[in-house]
Amino acid sequence: MKKIQSPAKTFKNILIIQGVVIIYTFATVIAKFASEHEFLSFNFILLYALEIAVLGIYALLWQQVIKRFDLSVAYANRSLSLLWAMLWAVLIFSETITLQNIIGVIIVIIGTIIVNYNE
Repeated sequence: MKKIQSPAKTFKNILIIQGVVIIYTFATVIAKFASEHEFLSFNFILLYALEIAVLGIYALLWQQVIKRFDLSVAYANRSLSLLWAMLWAVLIFSETITLQNIIGVIIVIIGTIIVNYNE
């Protein structure tokens, strides 16, 4: 029999998972900054080393997440990296997003809510 969690605990758990997912999305931001530098230049190597460090931190944290949460819930929440990546694209790189991008992320969010509903 599955133990029912309070809404506050469920919300806290989702915040923990999303914090780890946000760390994961920072690796893509760093990679984009690295791509603006000449291949194998000092800045390029430095940024890619930073990206690898961020991915290492993410890997350690993700292992803790999947030990503590149902795998289906963890991976459903990981799909929200699309939302975070789109947010960073707008806020950091001043990119534009299309209606299709927004619709796609909304579909992903709805799917994540459905998976988390019983949790």
